[in-house]
Amino acid sequence: MSIQDIVEGKKQWRAHAARVKALPPDYRIVYKELQKYLFKVGPVILADGPLLPEIVAFFEEGVAEGKGVLELIGTDVAAFCDDLIKDSPTYADAYQESMGGEPGAATK
Repeated sequence: MSIQDIVEGKKQWRAHAARVKALPPDYRIVYKELQKYLFKVGPVILADGPLLPEIVAFFEEGVAEGKGVLELIGTDVAAFCDDLIKDSPTYADAYQESMGGEPGAATK
């Protein structure tokens, strides 16, 4: 990874953070909880994938339509996140596999 890649990554993250900050307070609170949960669960796609920006875009659409955040995701943040990443390997799966175990066994 070059210095330019790092700088570009920081620019993208700052732009993402600005989009989150522009959301209404209830959306920001739920986004932070989603982010915290996803960082804890550790789906591999989170690192370089578009998951977080896609969630922000989904929330922005909900705001534009005048919907409350719970109308979009329901009342269970963990269930919403689990549904988003249900087919994605997690770092726990990768670790379990590297130790000779069955993938998915660490999260079951």
